[in-house]
Amino acid sequence: MQLTTLLAAIAALATAPLTILASPAETLGNRDFPDPAIILDPRTNEWYTFATSSNGKNVQAAYSPNPHDGPWTYVEHDLLPTPGKWVNPDQHDIWAPDVHYSEASDSFVMYYSGLLADSPHHCIGIATAENITGPYEARDEPFVCPESEGGAIDPSGYLDPIDGSFFVVYKVDGSSMGSGGPCGNGDPPGVPTPIRLQRVNESDGITPIGHYNEILDRDPELDGPLIEAPNLIRTWNGTFVLFYSSHCYNTPEYDVKYATADRIEGPYHRRGELMGQNTNSWGFDAPGGASSVNGGGILVFHANCDAGRCMYVAEFEVEEEGIVTILD
Repeated sequence: MQLTTLLAAIAALATAPLTILASPAETLGNRDFPDPAIILDPRTNEWYTFATSSNGKNVQAAYSPNPHDGPWTYVEHDLLPTPGKWVNPDQHDIWAPDVHYSEASDSFVMYYSGLLADSPHHCIGIATAENITGPYEARDEPFVCPESEGGAIDPSGYLDPIDGSFFVVYKVDGSSMGSGGPCGNGDPPGVPTPIRLQRVNESDGITPIGHYNEILDRDPELDGPLIEAPNLIRTWNGTFVLFYSSHCYNTPEYDVKYATADRIEGPYHRRGELMGQNTNSWGFDAPGGASSVNGGGILVFHANCDAGRCMYVAEFEVEEEGIVTILD
């Protein structure tokens, strides 16, 4: 597939009006599948999701011909059996993997966070594979590692459908350096947990270009101890939508929020809670960790379940002024 063809397909998603399907739906049943990310495989036209380590695997995956109606099939092997020399060999803690297709190399790039070998903090790594289900080969050094600020977690890639530029957004894990309270950072004054945007070379999705931009940080009054799980899309009307979660994942206040901007670098304007106990949780307990695709319409997220945190899928629409609404 040529780059122009791939961008044309993404642009079609980003400019097409959204269709109304249904309210949030179950996907894999009672299976722990936290922090899901979703992409459309350009080779097979099947939808793939990737999730935080659980069920004996560093990186989990599932696929479906239709993200909302399913069925979803769980991938039985570990996509990242060896997470890199920089990761703690005894406790990998691979969180929030995200996968993108690299046109130039005709391969797949995975971003993930792992526990450092000699530190209590996480940093972000990169692994590559010829096939979407791996096995992925990890690079020897982290991609982003602001250890003095608490490390970094929750990476998410973004390919611009208009000009082909590529970015990675992530959270600086300042909450790992907090003085206590929910998620270790609820007690005043708290440590910043900014979301940063790093451009990378579109030919490989790996090599950083220039300096990062800080696009959002927590507001203790609104977000509690942290913001995290950033995911960036561009909608049909050109609006940049940044999904993120706030509060602590193991409390009822955990939620999905969003902010919008006219430029990818911002400024981003907070739009409030999209899903959570203050708006509409659709019966879910602590929904969060949401990801979408360019053009919008599809949102995967996790919520508490008997197995841990199960994956669900919802559909949404974006109004002209950038307001996002989950469809009933």
